[in-house]
Parts: sequence; C-alpha cells; structure tokens
Amino acid sequence: MQILVVSDTHGDYRTLHKLIASKSNIGIVIFCGDGASDLNEVSRYFPEKTFIAVKGNNDWSCRFPMKEVRKIENHTFYITHGHLEHVKYGLGDLKAAARRQNADIVLFGHTHVPYTEYDNGMWIMNPGSLRRFDLSYGLIDIRGTQVLINTATF
Repeated sequence: MQILVVSDTHGDYRTLHKLIASKSNIGIVIFCGDGASDLNEVSRYFPEKTFIAVKGNNDWSCRFPMKEVRKIENHTFYITHGHLEHVKYGLGDLKAAARRQNADIVLFGHTHVPYTEYDNGMWIMNPGSLRRFDLSYGLIDIRGTQVLINTATF
C-alpha cells in the first residue's frame, strides 16, 4: 500500500491537485494541516482515494480533528499538525505524545521543512510544504512488515 503525505498548502489547491493527479497508484492521502479548504476543494475530484486530515493552526473554521490516531496495514499512525507539540522547538513533545498512543508511524507538518527519522521503533516524517518555492511531499510504502518512508520534491 502506498500513501501520499502532504501538509501546509496554505491556499495552493492547484499544486495539491496536480500532485494527487500525478500519483495514480496512491490509495490514501494524509493531510497534516494548514490548507483544509484546499483539501476539501481537491478531494472531490478523487473519490477513489481515502483522505485523512488534521487541522493546522491556520485552519480556523474546519471540522478536522486536531490529532488523529489510525490503524493502517497493522501500523498505528499518529497524525498531527505539530503546533500543539511545539515541533518548531524540537520533537520531544511529539515523540512522547506518539509513544503514549503506541504509534509506530508519526506524521506532522507546521515547520515546512521535510524531515524523516527512525527513532527506536518509530518512523517520524514531516512532508514539508506544498506552497511557494520548495514544494515537497512524503511517500510511505507499506509491504507486509516493511515500511519505506521518503520525502520528495515536486
């Protein structure tokens, strides 16, 4: 199973649409906040895909949850924007919150900087931002017990 991870589109729904359209093999799109209206606009064009989203600090009037814990392919995902875990000042709060949920895959945004790490049984990813100049996103490929996590530019 392949999963597309995006965050921080901040009004650039066109780039989000182009990216999702270019990834026909993706079954799930996970959105880590700040651009809820972009995701709402674009998701209607892709009814065959599953969308999972959380609210960012700039998503004032959306109904997405602040955090989401999901079981996907026998993995526990902890999905957040990251502002509540103070990720701009380090990942300690994020890791602690994810461990309390027994997560083994942690996804966040907020910093606009792509990031991947494997820390003691837990994959951590920030896909970066799909806004302005440094357009980046994340890909997760789950094949049985193997998990491959990467960020890429668009």
